[in-house]
Amino acid sequence: MNAETTPPKLHWYDHIFINSNWFALTLRSQVLAGLVVPLLVQQFVGEAQKGTYYGTIRLWALMMALLMQALFGLLSDHSRSKWGRRRPFVFLGTVLEVVIILSMAWIATLEGMRGYSILFIAYLLSMLTTNMSQAGTQGLLPDVVPQGKRGIASGVKMLLEVPLPLILVGLVVAPMISKGNMLAAIVVTCVAMLICMGLTMFVREKRPETSAAPLNWKPFISLLLMTGVFTIIILGLGQVVKIIIPAMPGASRFAYGAIGVIAMLLAVVVGIFASLAVHLDKSVRRNTPFIWLVISRLAALVAINNIASFLLYFIQEKFDMPGKQAASLAGMLPMVLGGFVILFGLVAGWLSDRYDRRMLTALSGVIGAIGVAVIVLGSNVPMMYVAAGIIGLAYALFNVASWALGTDIIPRERAGEFLGLQNLAGAGAGAIGAYIGGVIADQSGYVLMMAMFGVMFLLSSAAAVLIRAKKA
Repeated sequence: MNAETTPPKLHWYDHIFINSNWFALTLRSQVLAGLVVPLLVQQFVGEAQKGTYYGTIRLWALMMALLMQALFGLLSDHSRSKWGRRRPFVFLGTVLEVVIILSMAWIATLEGMRGYSILFIAYLLSMLTTNMSQAGTQGLLPDVVPQGKRGIASGVKMLLEVPLPLILVGLVVAPMISKGNMLAAIVVTCVAMLICMGLTMFVREKRPETSAAPLNWKPFISLLLMTGVFTIIILGLGQVVKIIIPAMPGASRFAYGAIGVIAMLLAVVVGIFASLAVHLDKSVRRNTPFIWLVISRLAALVAINNIASFLLYFIQEKFDMPGKQAASLAGMLPMVLGGFVILFGLVAGWLSDRYDRRMLTALSGVIGAIGVAVIVLGSNVPMMYVAAGIIGLAYALFNVASWALGTDIIPRERAGEFLGLQNLAGAGAGAIGAYIGGVIADQSGYVLMMAMFGVMFLLSSAAAVLIRAKKA
C-alpha cells in the first residue's frame, strides 16, 4: 500500500468529524417524522383522518428514501470529485434539505388539502435530499478509517446517532413545539444540521487516484423492481382494508384490530418473498435463511419505527392532551428509549458473542411485545417511561443480535450487497405500519394500533426461529 492510498493517522477529533452527520440525520428524522409532520397533517386534515393521511405521506416518503439512498450510494462510489467521493453529497444534500425544512414554517401557515399537498411534496423532497446526505455519510467510515480502528469509530457513531440527538429533541426542540414555537424548533434543527455538515467537511478524504469502474446498474435495477413490487403489495392491502372497514359498521375493536394485524402480516411475509423473488440474481431468491432474516427485521422495525412515528397521536388519545402539549412528552420518551439502548448496547454485544444469535433475536421480540403491553395497559405517564425503557432494551438486543446474525448467514464475499438489501426492511417497516395501521387507527384509535405493533414484535420472534443456518 503506497502513501497515496494509506489512510492518514486518525486523531480523536477525526472520529467526530467522520460521524458528526449521523447526529444531524437522526435529529431531522425525530423532529420531522415524530413532531412537525404529524402536527401539520393533523392541522390540515383534522382528527378523523389524520392516521390515514399521515400513513400515506410516510409510505411514499420511505419508498423515496429506499431508492434514493441506493442511487446516491452508487453515484458516490463512482465519484471522482477533488473534494472526495462522499463529502460533496453530504454538503449538497444538507444545504438543500435545510432550505426545504425552513419552508415548513411557511407551510404551517396554510390550511386544508392545499397545505397537505404542499407538505407532501416538501417531505418527499426532504427524503430525497437527506438520503443524498446519508449515502455520503455512511461511506466515510469504511473509506477513511483503517480496519483496526473501526470499532472505536462505530462506538462514536452510535453515541452521536442515538442518544445525543434524542436528548436535544427531548430537552430543547419538543418543548419549543409544545409552546407553539415551531419556527424556533425548525431553526434550531437546521442550525444543528449545518454545524454537523460543516464538521464533516474537515474529514481528510482524498480524491481517488484510480479511474472509476463502469457503473453497474444491475443492483439498482433489482432494487427498483423489488421496491415496485413491495409498494404495490402495501398499496393493495391498504386498499383492501379501506374497503373492508366501512363495510363493517358497528364491528368490535377486536375485529378491526384483527383485520389490521392480518393485513400487516401479509404485507411483511408476502411482501418480502414477492419482492426478493424479482431480484435478478437467483442466489438471492434462493437464500431462504436470509429471507426469513429480512422478514424478522421488517416485523420488528414495523413495531419500533411506528411506535415512534405515531407516539404523538397515541399520547393525545390516551391522556386526552392537546397536540402541542403532547409534543413535549412525545419528545421525552424517545430520549429515555435511546438512553436504554446505550445502557444495554454493550451487554447485548457481549451476549451475542456468547449465545445463539437466532434465539437472542427471538427474545428481543418477546421483550418488545412486553413493552407494548405496558404502553397499552399503563394508566399513567410514569408507566410510559417504564415502557420506553423496556422497548429500549428490546431494541438494543434486536439491533445487535439481528445484525450479527445477518453477518453469519450471508455470503461473505457479497456482504455489502446483502446487508444493503436489508434496507428494504427499514424503509418497508415505516410504510407498512403507517399506511395500513393509520386506517385502522382512524377507525378504532391509537391504543389499538399500538397493540397491533406488539403482534409484529411476536412475528419477528417467530421468523427468527425459522432461520436455519449454521454460523460460518
